[in-house]
Amino acid sequence: MSSVALAIASVFPGVVLQSTGGAEDIASAVLVFLVSLLVGVAAINLGAQVLIDRDTGYRRATVTALVGALVYTLVGFFLGWIPLLGPILMLLAWVAVINWQYPGGWPTAAGIALVAWLGAVLILFGLAQVGFVTPEAMGVPAA
Repeated sequence: MSSVALAIASVFPGVVLQSTGGAEDIASAVLVFLVSLLVGVAAINLGAQVLIDRDTGYRRATVTALVGALVYTLVGFFLGWIPLLGPILMLLAWVAVINWQYPGGWPTAAGIALVAWLGAVLILFGLAQVGFVTPEAMGVPAA
């Protein structure tokens, strides 16, 4: 698998990639990115609508998903290796991006994150049922 595909797959675990070499790896990475971005945007927008009780728009959800993935990855790269603390810091960084983008403070941001996670699991489960992604791609143990 190319380093680009591997990097994108680690940030957006939406589909399991198979290494075929060259252009196919890049196409797979782009597909992983697009599917994961769409799922993330839909899930974050759902969380915001449920907790803020108004439509905040897909543009804000898209910025949140992209910046959140970047921050999550950077924190994971530098601190993710620390047992227990690393994953907690990665999660807090992601919630911090949500807090930055949406009104309501930390409790609301944590609620949006929880609803977004549940929404993403349900969307990926549905995509797995129709054969678009594999169940292992959901990133949820025992799902």
